[in-house]
Amino acid sequence: MTNHDFDELLLGAEKPSRYIGTELNAAIKGKTEVNFLLAFPDAYEVGMSHLGLQILYSILNEISYVSAQRCFAPWPDRERQLRSRKLPLTSLETQTPLADFDVIGFSLQYELSYTNVLNMLDLGGIPITCQKRKEGHPVVIAGGPCCFNPAPLVDFIDAFVIGEGEEVVGKITALVAESKKQKLSREEQIAGLAQIPGIYVPSLHGKIQIIKKRTVPDLNFWLHPIKPIVPLMQTVHDRIVLEIARGCTRGCRFCQAGMIWRPYRERNLSLLMEMAQKALQATGHNEISLLSLSSGDYSCIEPLIQNLMRKYYTQRIALALPSLRVESLTSSLIEEIKRTRKTSFTLAPEAGTDKMRQIINKGNTAEDLLSNIDKVFSAGWKSIKLYFMIGLPYEDEKDLEGIIDLGYQALRTAKNRGQVTMSLSTFVPKPHTPFQWEEQISLTETYSRQNFIRQRIKNRRLTVKWHDARMSMLEGIFSRGDEKLGALLEKAYQKGCRFDGWSEILRFDLWQKAIEESAINPEDFLRARDINETLPWDNIDCGVSREFLTREKQNAQESLSTPDCRFSACQICGACDFSTTKNVFAIDEEYKIVTSSDLISEAPVENANNYRFTYSKFGHARLLSHLELSSVLIRALRRSSLSLIYSAGYHPHPKISFATATAVGMESKHEYMDVSARKYPHDLNSLKKEINSALPRGVEILEIEPLSTGAKTLAQALQGFIYEIHLPSNVDENRHNIIKDNIGKFLASASFNISRLSKGKTITKDIRPFVESITLNADKKTVEFTVRHTQEGSARPVDIIVHVLEFGKEEALHLYVTKTKTILLLG
Repeated sequence: MTNHDFDELLLGAEKPSRYIGTELNAAIKGKTEVNFLLAFPDAYEVGMSHLGLQILYSILNEISYVSAQRCFAPWPDRERQLRSRKLPLTSLETQTPLADFDVIGFSLQYELSYTNVLNMLDLGGIPITCQKRKEGHPVVIAGGPCCFNPAPLVDFIDAFVIGEGEEVVGKITALVAESKKQKLSREEQIAGLAQIPGIYVPSLHGKIQIIKKRTVPDLNFWLHPIKPIVPLMQTVHDRIVLEIARGCTRGCRFCQAGMIWRPYRERNLSLLMEMAQKALQATGHNEISLLSLSSGDYSCIEPLIQNLMRKYYTQRIALALPSLRVESLTSSLIEEIKRTRKTSFTLAPEAGTDKMRQIINKGNTAEDLLSNIDKVFSAGWKSIKLYFMIGLPYEDEKDLEGIIDLGYQALRTAKNRGQVTMSLSTFVPKPHTPFQWEEQISLTETYSRQNFIRQRIKNRRLTVKWHDARMSMLEGIFSRGDEKLGALLEKAYQKGCRFDGWSEILRFDLWQKAIEESAINPEDFLRARDINETLPWDNIDCGVSREFLTREKQNAQESLSTPDCRFSACQICGACDFSTTKNVFAIDEEYKIVTSSDLISEAPVENANNYRFTYSKFGHARLLSHLELSSVLIRALRRSSLSLIYSAGYHPHPKISFATATAVGMESKHEYMDVSARKYPHDLNSLKKEINSALPRGVEILEIEPLSTGAKTLAQALQGFIYEIHLPSNVDENRHNIIKDNIGKFLASASFNISRLSKGKTITKDIRPFVESITLNADKKTVEFTVRHTQEGSARPVDIIVHVLEFGKEEALHLYVTKTKTILLLG
């Protein structure tokens, strides 16, 4: 498929930027020995927010003989395009079909992405079941937390990576490279993978051999990713993610991540400061997320935040702590975080009563929560989100009332200073946790408990949001499912189930039919398990012993808390060998707090200048929306040596204005934006080169000029545009003559009314006064026209194409339109 065909096809997609693949820091290598595809079975904006994908992409592409590329689950509209045209699913970087890779590695973060795995394989031309794959097909592997119960997917995945992937991906690619040199068969390659510790190959290991997870002993030896890929579209988490620690020893009994990612390992503060500096310079992001299962537990959290805030405050870099335990939130933390923009603050009490928090070993009280809510609102935040679960073991009606009471207490604590949102999800028992034996409440009971709370919340400033109960039921089935679920999964996929974690796409009716036809009883998988029962994941060793889990289950029954081993004696969970595998804390170094001499100086605003930038967008970049394009330009400016001026208030942003928004799909040779910045002391041509080096392919700064005092703004100076329409190659002489006649009639008319839909209403507009000229160039097969821009608006290219040139609306979508000039009034 040519670039023109690729672009034309994407013009019909809902969000073309999901599939362009020309992002900053994306790696495009030449021919290599091993071609590795990192496949994320969810939408681009979800997958690109996942740190694990960025880590593995960085590690793999540092290996000289490996090329790693990416692929995400195509949205349903894109899938229809591919299937109707019989086109394969391809990688983002080079549009290589999935079937042409040596290894396809799926990241399994969520059980409701499983149908997308099958869909991606099928669209890629790869048999969805292991049994049907032949010589020449890629080896299909998977990693991530869902692999700690691989049973439901053994029919589809050749090999599972159990545990952390930083070290093992190098061993996998080395084995594949050597296998190719020796011309080993596909089966021999898979047999080789089975010999690597931490890899489970169902066809060879069965359920007898115990597979112990892989663990990275010390995160300080792994700096990835230093140059993360910068998405072109807005993602779920559009920021730098700095992993400050991995693992957790708090011991929440419902939390799988807190069990399977033990032991607890911190990165050193000095290393984190280095990683932050390099990542900011490589991306232009304006926010850093300090990631761990409990950010406030990081032993150096206060000096880390102080250093980051003081060093990057002038650049308006915000900090996010996405996982804060209520009891770890201190006044000094709040004071530092509040210095930049204030998004919604999130806290997770999980349960409504102290009794339930004791049972789940959460370790905080209602008093802790309310005290911190008061601090957060006092610091200037306007909204708080509180996360709760319903359906926890031993929960009764009083505990549901406790959730309601705590919500109202939080609202009273807010004292009209903002909004409180309660988010409720249904408890799903997870493998390798003390609650892995517990019952998951039924769909009917979930609705009943949701309604109990909903009916008692009657204040408009207290909002309640629910996780879809149907999704929780499906998640519960697969979370603790066995090999029999492979048939159900395949049937649901064949019926059309996709993106089951998206409420607007979930087809629960199709799942119900698949369950019925597969003779699967959901209760078999949602029921409580006997403590001595063999579990489908017993062949997977997560590091935490069964004895510890059963002891914790008993403690929950008796409402006994278990202390954190970081602050008390070892609880003998089994995760540490106290040699290479153990808790690792940031080293006891001199915490040098950043001083004024370390800061990037901020010149007085009196030295401000306005600069007018001329830029173009072409190639794949023409598929970017105006919001996406402006984000790309702003990130490049942030990476440059130009000192931007920011707005005041809770959400500071650079003072930048654009002439107009250019439509998705339109190429532009001539766009303007005005930027407020402190006076630039160096050569503007050098600045232009600097900014262009930070832009993705297809976006280019053409000129930068300082504006004189009193110069017209873009809104005041904008006069109009010149466009060029490229006619289709199949336009014959007769069609040319019709177009020529139509242009003549249009230019000769005093008025030309058109009707179009706008916000659900039909409006009539006379476009003739806005059009200065239209010219047909028969040799070039182009139509050039000039339009005025006034306070009353302008004429759009689609208006000319449909109503003057008389192309159909569907045909108009595929015409190549170029804005050749934006006309400004000089002076």
